[in-house]
Amino acid sequence: MQPPPVRDWPALDLAGTEFDPVLAGLMREGPITRVRLPHGEGWAWLATRYDDVKLITNDPRFSRTEVTRRQVTRLAPHFAPRPGSLAWADQPDHNRLRKPVAGAFTVGAMKRLRPRAQELLDELVHTVVRDGPPADLVERVLEPFPIAVVSEVMGVPAEDRERVHTWTRQIISLSGGAEAADRAKAGMYGWIAGTVRARRDSAGEDVLSLLGAAVGRGEISEEEAVGLAGPLQIGGEAVTHNCGQMLYLLLTRPELMARMRERPDGRGPVLDELLRYIPHRSSVGLARIALEDVELHGVRIAAGEPVYVSYLAANRDPEVFTDPDRIVPDRDPNPHLAYGNGPHYCTGAVLARLQTELLIDTLLDRLPGLRLAVPPDQVAWRRRTMIRGPRTLPVTW
Repeated sequence: MQPPPVRDWPALDLAGTEFDPVLAGLMREGPITRVRLPHGEGWAWLATRYDDVKLITNDPRFSRTEVTRRQVTRLAPHFAPRPGSLAWADQPDHNRLRKPVAGAFTVGAMKRLRPRAQELLDELVHTVVRDGPPADLVERVLEPFPIAVVSEVMGVPAEDRERVHTWTRQIISLSGGAEAADRAKAGMYGWIAGTVRARRDSAGEDVLSLLGAAVGRGEISEEEAVGLAGPLQIGGEAVTHNCGQMLYLLLTRPELMARMRERPDGRGPVLDELLRYIPHRSSVGLARIALEDVELHGVRIAAGEPVYVSYLAANRDPEVFTDPDRIVPDRDPNPHLAYGNGPHYCTGAVLARLQTELLIDTLLDRLPGLRLAVPPDQVAWRRRTMIRGPRTLPVTW
Protein backbone atom coordinates (compact mmCIF):
# COMPACT_ATOMS: atom_id res chain seq x y z
CA MET A 1 0.00 0.00 0.00
CA GLN A 2 1.37 3.40 -0.99
CA PRO A 3 2.10 5.68 2.00
CA PRO A 4 0.04 8.88 2.07
CA PRO A 5 1.67 12.07 0.75
CA VAL A 6 3.48 14.36 3.18
CA ARG A 7 1.39 17.45 3.98
CA ASP A 8 2.93 20.70 5.21
CA TRP A 9 1.30 21.89 8.42
CA PRO A 10 2.22 25.53 9.02
CA ALA A 11 1.79 27.21 12.41
CA LEU A 12 -1.42 29.11 11.69
CA ASP A 13 -2.33 32.18 13.73
CA LEU A 14 -5.97 31.30 14.33
CA ALA A 15 -8.34 33.70 16.04
CA GLY A 16 -11.21 32.71 18.27
CA THR A 17 -12.15 29.10 18.77
CA GLU A 18 -11.80 28.22 15.09
CA PHE A 19 -10.74 24.61 14.51
CA ASP A 20 -7.48 24.34 12.57
CA PRO A 21 -8.50 23.93 8.88
CA VAL A 22 -5.29 22.03 8.11
CA LEU A 23 -6.06 19.50 10.84
CA ALA A 24 -9.65 19.23 9.61
CA GLY A 25 -8.34 18.41 6.15
CA LEU A 26 -5.95 15.79 7.51
CA MET A 27 -8.82 14.17 9.41
CA ARG A 28 -10.81 13.89 6.18
CA GLU A 29 -7.81 12.50 4.32
CA GLY A 30 -7.52 9.40 6.47
CA PRO A 31 -6.95 7.91 9.90
CA ILE A 32 -3.15 7.91 9.42
CA THR A 33 -1.51 10.70 7.45
CA ARG A 34 1.97 12.21 7.18
CA VAL A 35 2.89 15.77 8.13
CA ARG A 36 5.80 18.18 8.01
CA LEU A 37 5.81 20.85 10.74
CA PRO A 38 7.64 24.22 10.62
CA HIS A 39 10.78 23.14 12.51
CA GLY A 40 13.00 20.10 12.99
CA GLU A 41 13.72 17.55 10.28
CA GLY A 42 11.83 15.16 8.02
CA TRP A 43 8.18 14.17 8.37
CA ALA A 44 6.06 12.30 10.91
CA TRP A 45 2.98 10.10 10.99
CA LEU A 46 -0.17 11.67 12.42
CA ALA A 47 -3.02 9.71 14.02
CA THR A 48 -6.35 11.54 14.25
CA ARG A 49 -8.94 8.86 15.10
CA TYR A 50 -9.98 8.40 18.72
CA ASP A 51 -9.19 4.67 18.97
CA ASP A 52 -5.79 5.07 17.29
CA VAL A 53 -4.86 7.97 19.56
CA LYS A 54 -5.73 5.88 22.63
CA LEU A 55 -3.79 2.90 21.29
CA ILE A 56 -0.62 4.82 20.46
CA THR A 57 -0.56 6.79 23.72
CA ASN A 58 -0.88 3.59 25.77
CA ASP A 59 1.41 1.33 23.74
CA PRO A 60 5.04 0.79 24.87
CA ARG A 61 6.03 0.20 21.23
CA PHE A 62 5.89 3.99 20.84
CA SER A 63 8.63 5.75 22.82
CA ARG A 64 8.91 9.32 24.03
CA THR A 65 12.50 8.87 25.24
CA GLU A 66 13.73 8.03 21.73
CA VAL A 67 12.62 11.48 20.51
CA THR A 68 15.26 13.12 22.72
CA ARG A 69 18.00 11.51 20.62
CA ARG A 70 17.07 13.07 17.28
CA GLN A 71 15.61 16.08 15.49
CA VAL A 72 12.07 15.22 14.39
CA THR A 73 9.71 17.58 12.62
CA ARG A 74 8.03 19.77 15.25
CA LEU A 75 6.09 22.97 15.93
CA ALA A 76 8.45 24.50 18.50
CA PRO A 77 11.46 26.39 17.14
CA HIS A 78 13.61 25.25 20.03
CA PHE A 79 14.13 21.67 21.21
CA ALA A 80 16.20 20.90 24.31
CA PRO A 81 14.48 18.21 26.42
CA ARG A 82 15.66 18.07 30.00
CA PRO A 83 16.61 14.90 31.84
CA GLY A 84 13.94 14.08 34.42
CA SER A 85 11.06 15.53 32.43
CA LEU A 86 8.03 13.27 32.72
CA ALA A 87 7.06 14.24 29.20
CA TRP A 88 10.01 12.32 27.73
CA ALA A 89 10.11 9.35 30.12
CA ASP A 90 9.13 5.80 29.24
CA GLN A 91 8.36 3.09 31.77
CA PRO A 92 9.67 2.16 34.28
CA ASP A 93 11.41 5.56 34.62
CA HIS A 94 8.10 7.36 34.22
CA ASN A 95 6.62 5.83 37.38
CA ARG A 96 9.86 6.38 39.33
CA LEU A 97 9.87 10.07 38.42
CA ARG A 98 6.15 10.60 38.97
CA LYS A 99 6.09 8.99 42.41
CA PRO A 100 7.70 11.84 44.44
CA VAL A 101 5.11 14.42 43.29
CA ALA A 102 2.01 12.20 42.99
CA GLY A 103 0.82 13.01 46.51
CA ALA A 104 0.54 16.72 45.70
CA PHE A 105 -2.03 16.10 42.94
CA THR A 106 -4.42 13.53 44.42
CA VAL A 107 -8.15 14.11 44.77
CA GLY A 108 -7.64 14.35 48.55
CA ALA A 109 -4.91 16.97 48.17
CA MET A 110 -7.16 18.99 45.88
CA LYS A 111 -10.02 18.86 48.40
CA ARG A 112 -7.67 20.28 51.03
CA LEU A 113 -6.50 22.95 48.57
CA ARG A 114 -10.00 24.00 47.50
CA PRO A 115 -10.78 26.46 50.38
CA ARG A 116 -7.44 28.23 49.91
CA ALA A 117 -7.91 28.37 46.13
CA GLN A 118 -11.41 29.82 46.60
CA GLU A 119 -9.99 32.41 49.00
CA LEU A 120 -7.36 33.48 46.45
CA LEU A 121 -10.01 33.74 43.73
CA ASP A 122 -12.44 35.66 45.93
CA GLU A 123 -9.76 38.27 46.61
CA LEU A 124 -9.22 38.81 42.88
CA VAL A 125 -12.92 38.95 42.01
CA HIS A 126 -13.60 41.27 44.96
CA THR A 127 -11.18 43.85 43.56
CA VAL A 128 -12.81 43.54 40.12
CA VAL A 129 -16.27 44.15 41.62
CA ARG A 130 -14.96 46.99 43.80
CA ASP A 131 -13.30 48.77 40.86
CA GLY A 132 -16.37 48.33 38.68
CA PRO A 133 -16.70 47.69 34.95
CA PRO A 134 -15.20 47.39 32.45
CA ALA A 135 -12.44 44.89 33.25
CA ASP A 136 -10.08 42.61 31.36
CA LEU A 137 -10.78 39.15 32.80
CA VAL A 138 -7.49 37.75 31.50
CA GLU A 139 -5.39 40.40 33.22
CA ARG A 140 -7.46 40.66 36.42
CA VAL A 141 -8.46 37.02 37.08
CA LEU A 142 -7.57 34.37 34.50
CA GLU A 143 -3.82 34.96 34.62
CA PRO A 144 -3.21 35.73 38.31
CA PHE A 145 -5.45 32.98 39.72
CA PRO A 146 -3.76 29.91 38.17
CA ILE A 147 -0.35 31.44 38.87
CA ALA A 148 -1.26 31.87 42.53
CA VAL A 149 -2.75 28.36 42.85
CA VAL A 150 0.08 26.58 41.03
CA SER A 151 2.59 28.58 43.04
CA GLU A 152 0.84 27.44 46.25
CA VAL A 153 1.02 23.80 45.13
CA MET A 154 4.61 24.14 43.95
CA GLY A 155 5.76 26.13 46.98
CA VAL A 156 6.89 29.28 45.11
CA PRO A 157 7.38 32.17 47.57
CA ALA A 158 5.15 35.21 46.95
CA GLU A 159 8.13 37.44 46.14
CA ASP A 160 9.22 35.15 43.27
CA ARG A 161 5.85 34.51 41.61
CA GLU A 162 5.83 37.32 39.07
CA ARG A 163 9.36 36.47 37.96
CA VAL A 164 8.46 32.78 37.54
CA HIS A 165 5.35 33.72 35.53
CA THR A 166 7.41 35.91 33.18
CA TRP A 167 9.68 32.95 32.46
CA THR A 168 6.82 30.52 31.81
CA ARG A 169 5.08 32.95 29.45
CA GLN A 170 8.23 33.24 27.33
CA ILE A 171 8.86 29.49 27.32
CA ILE A 172 5.47 28.67 25.76
CA SER A 173 5.61 31.53 23.27
CA LEU A 174 6.63 30.96 19.65
CA SER A 175 7.84 34.56 19.36
CA GLY A 176 11.26 35.74 20.44
CA GLY A 177 13.04 32.73 18.98
CA ALA A 178 15.39 30.22 20.54
CA GLU A 179 17.49 32.82 22.37
CA ALA A 180 14.54 34.24 24.32
CA ALA A 181 13.31 30.73 25.18
CA ASP A 182 16.84 29.77 26.26
CA ARG A 183 17.13 32.76 28.57
CA ALA A 184 13.73 32.06 30.13
CA LYS A 185 14.52 28.37 30.63
CA ALA A 186 17.93 29.15 32.11
CA GLY A 187 16.34 31.60 34.53
CA MET A 188 13.50 29.36 35.62
CA TYR A 189 15.40 26.10 35.79
CA GLY A 190 18.27 27.78 37.63
CA TRP A 191 15.81 29.16 40.18
CA ILE A 192 14.16 25.73 40.57
CA ALA A 193 17.53 24.04 41.08
CA GLY A 194 18.46 26.45 43.86
CA THR A 195 15.08 26.05 45.54
CA VAL A 196 15.15 22.23 45.39
CA ARG A 197 18.68 22.24 46.79
CA ALA A 198 17.60 24.43 49.68
CA ARG A 199 14.72 22.05 50.52
CA ARG A 200 16.56 18.72 50.64
CA ASP A 201 15.75 18.35 54.33
CA SER A 202 12.23 19.77 54.10
CA ALA A 203 9.15 18.00 55.44
CA GLY A 204 6.86 20.31 53.45
CA GLU A 205 4.03 19.00 51.26
CA ASP A 206 4.53 21.43 48.37
CA VAL A 207 6.03 20.02 45.16
CA LEU A 208 9.43 21.69 45.43
CA SER A 209 9.80 20.42 49.01
CA LEU A 210 8.70 16.91 47.99
CA LEU A 211 11.27 16.97 45.21
CA GLY A 212 13.97 18.32 47.49
CA ALA A 213 13.30 15.53 49.99
CA ALA A 214 13.29 12.90 47.21
CA VAL A 215 16.70 14.18 46.06
CA GLY A 216 17.91 14.05 49.66
CA ARG A 217 16.83 10.39 49.90
CA GLY A 218 18.56 9.55 46.63
CA GLU A 219 15.33 8.56 44.83
CA ILE A 220 15.87 11.05 42.01
CA SER A 221 18.73 13.28 40.97
CA GLU A 222 18.69 17.06 41.31
CA GLU A 223 18.70 17.31 37.52
CA GLU A 224 15.61 15.05 37.37
CA ALA A 225 13.87 17.11 40.06
CA VAL A 226 14.38 20.26 37.98
CA GLY A 227 13.08 18.50 34.88
CA LEU A 228 10.00 17.41 36.81
CA ALA A 229 9.20 20.78 38.34
CA GLY A 230 9.48 22.94 35.23
CA PRO A 231 6.55 21.55 33.22
CA LEU A 232 4.36 21.41 36.34
CA GLN A 233 4.98 25.11 36.90
CA ILE A 234 4.27 25.93 33.26
CA GLY A 235 1.02 23.93 33.37
CA GLY A 236 -0.81 26.80 35.04
CA GLU A 237 -0.73 28.70 31.74
CA ALA A 238 -3.06 26.13 30.17
CA VAL A 239 -5.81 26.86 32.71
CA THR A 240 -5.66 30.57 31.90
CA HIS A 241 -6.15 30.05 28.20
CA ASN A 242 -8.57 27.12 28.35
CA CYS A 243 -10.85 29.10 30.67
CA GLY A 244 -10.46 32.13 28.44
CA GLN A 245 -11.77 30.12 25.49
CA MET A 246 -14.61 28.68 27.60
CA LEU A 247 -15.71 32.11 28.81
CA TYR A 248 -15.52 33.52 25.29
CA LEU A 249 -17.88 30.77 24.12
CA LEU A 250 -20.26 31.42 27.02
CA LEU A 251 -20.19 35.17 26.38
CA THR A 252 -20.89 34.80 22.66
CA ARG A 253 -23.55 32.07 22.88
CA PRO A 254 -26.50 33.36 24.95
CA GLU A 255 -28.24 29.97 25.02
CA LEU A 256 -25.13 28.38 26.52
CA MET A 257 -24.78 31.10 29.15
CA ALA A 258 -28.48 30.76 30.01
CA ARG A 259 -28.03 27.00 30.47
CA MET A 260 -25.15 27.58 32.90
CA ARG A 261 -27.07 30.18 34.91
CA GLU A 262 -30.37 28.31 35.05
CA ARG A 263 -28.83 24.99 36.11
CA PRO A 264 -25.81 25.79 38.31
CA ASP A 265 -25.80 22.26 39.73
CA GLY A 266 -25.47 20.84 36.23
CA ARG A 267 -22.44 22.81 35.06
CA GLY A 268 -20.05 19.85 35.18
CA PRO A 269 -21.20 18.22 31.93
CA VAL A 270 -21.05 21.58 30.15
CA LEU A 271 -17.45 22.09 31.28
CA ASP A 272 -16.57 18.63 29.98
CA GLU A 273 -18.19 19.43 26.65
CA LEU A 274 -16.30 22.73 26.41
CA LEU A 275 -13.05 20.92 27.24
CA ARG A 276 -13.78 18.50 24.41
CA TYR A 277 -14.68 21.28 21.99
CA ILE A 278 -12.09 24.02 22.51
CA PRO A 279 -8.93 23.91 20.36
CA HIS A 280 -6.64 24.34 23.34
CA ARG A 281 -3.37 24.17 21.41
CA SER A 282 -1.82 24.90 18.05
CA SER A 283 -0.91 21.92 15.86
CA VAL A 284 0.25 18.91 17.91
CA GLY A 285 2.21 18.29 21.10
CA LEU A 286 5.12 15.89 21.55
CA ALA A 287 6.11 13.08 19.20
CA ARG A 288 6.82 9.41 19.84
CA ILE A 289 9.14 7.02 17.97
CA ALA A 290 8.05 3.54 16.87
CA LEU A 291 10.40 1.00 18.45
CA GLU A 292 9.26 -1.73 16.04
CA ASP A 293 7.16 -2.01 12.91
CA VAL A 294 3.48 -1.39 13.67
CA GLU A 295 0.61 -1.71 11.20
CA LEU A 296 -2.44 0.55 11.51
CA HIS A 297 -5.24 0.61 8.94
CA GLY A 298 -3.05 -1.19 6.43
CA VAL A 299 -0.26 1.38 6.83
CA ARG A 300 3.13 0.21 8.07
CA ILE A 301 4.76 2.52 10.59
CA ALA A 302 8.38 1.39 10.45
CA ALA A 303 10.66 1.13 13.45
CA GLY A 304 12.41 4.46 13.99
CA GLU A 305 9.69 6.61 12.41
CA PRO A 306 8.17 9.48 14.42
CA VAL A 307 4.46 9.50 15.25
CA TYR A 308 2.17 12.28 16.49
CA VAL A 309 -1.35 11.99 17.85
CA SER A 310 -3.94 14.76 17.85
CA TYR A 311 -6.15 14.89 20.93
CA LEU A 312 -8.04 17.76 19.27
CA ALA A 313 -8.91 15.51 16.34
CA ALA A 314 -9.75 12.55 18.59
CA ASN A 315 -12.18 14.77 20.48
CA ARG A 316 -14.02 15.41 17.20
CA ASP A 317 -14.11 11.82 15.96
CA PRO A 318 -17.68 11.27 14.64
CA GLU A 319 -17.42 7.56 15.48
CA VAL A 320 -17.26 8.51 19.17
CA PHE A 321 -18.96 11.91 19.39
CA THR A 322 -22.23 12.45 17.53
CA ASP A 323 -22.32 15.84 15.83
CA PRO A 324 -18.74 16.51 17.00
CA ASP A 325 -18.44 20.07 15.65
CA ARG A 326 -21.37 21.27 17.75
CA ILE A 327 -21.42 22.04 21.48
CA VAL A 328 -23.88 19.62 23.07
CA PRO A 329 -24.17 20.72 26.73
CA ASP A 330 -25.54 17.43 28.07
CA ARG A 331 -23.43 15.09 25.93
CA ASP A 332 -23.40 11.68 27.61
CA PRO A 333 -21.16 9.79 27.54
CA ASN A 334 -18.33 12.26 26.93
CA PRO A 335 -15.01 10.36 27.08
CA HIS A 336 -12.95 13.33 25.86
CA LEU A 337 -9.16 13.27 25.85
CA ALA A 338 -8.61 16.91 26.78
CA TYR A 339 -6.16 15.91 29.53
CA GLY A 340 -4.41 13.26 27.46
CA ASN A 341 -4.32 9.49 27.80
CA GLY A 342 -2.13 6.66 29.03
CA PRO A 343 0.98 7.07 31.20
CA HIS A 344 1.34 10.67 30.03
CA TYR A 345 -2.16 11.67 31.15
CA CYS A 346 -1.81 15.17 32.62
CA THR A 347 -0.29 15.03 36.11
CA GLY A 348 -2.17 18.16 37.11
CA ALA A 349 -5.54 17.20 35.60
CA VAL A 350 -7.37 17.19 38.96
CA LEU A 351 -5.82 20.57 39.81
CA ALA A 352 -6.76 22.00 36.40
CA ARG A 353 -10.34 20.80 36.79
CA LEU A 354 -10.55 22.30 40.29
CA GLN A 355 -9.40 25.69 39.03
CA THR A 356 -11.71 25.58 36.01
CA GLU A 357 -14.77 24.83 38.17
CA LEU A 358 -13.90 27.57 40.66
CA LEU A 359 -13.25 30.16 37.95
CA ILE A 360 -16.45 29.55 35.99
CA ASP A 361 -18.67 29.20 39.07
CA THR A 362 -17.30 32.25 40.85
CA LEU A 363 -17.36 34.57 37.85
CA LEU A 364 -20.91 33.59 36.83
CA ASP A 365 -22.24 33.80 40.38
CA ARG A 366 -20.50 37.03 41.42
CA LEU A 367 -21.10 38.84 38.11
CA PRO A 368 -24.69 37.93 37.12
CA GLY A 369 -24.80 40.50 34.30
CA LEU A 370 -21.45 39.45 32.82
CA ARG A 371 -21.13 40.23 29.10
CA LEU A 372 -18.47 41.26 26.59
CA ALA A 373 -17.55 44.94 26.62
CA VAL A 374 -16.55 44.85 22.93
CA PRO A 375 -17.97 43.12 19.83
CA PRO A 376 -16.79 39.47 19.65
CA ASP A 377 -14.58 40.15 16.62
CA GLN A 378 -12.66 42.77 18.62
CA VAL A 379 -11.46 40.32 21.27
CA ALA A 380 -7.67 40.05 20.87
CA TRP A 381 -6.26 36.52 20.63
CA ARG A 382 -2.79 35.24 21.43
CA ARG A 383 -0.50 34.98 18.44
CA ARG A 384 2.52 32.78 17.73
CA THR A 385 1.93 30.55 20.72
CA MET A 386 1.56 26.83 21.34
CA ILE A 387 -1.37 27.27 23.74
CA ARG A 388 -4.35 29.11 22.26
CA GLY A 389 -6.63 31.56 24.05
CA PRO A 390 -7.74 35.19 24.24
CA ARG A 391 -5.00 37.71 25.02
CA THR A 392 -7.58 40.02 26.53
CA LEU A 393 -11.21 39.44 27.47
CA PRO A 394 -12.86 42.86 28.08
CA VAL A 395 -16.13 42.48 29.97
CA THR A 396 -18.76 44.54 31.69
CA TRP A 397 -21.70 43.63 33.97
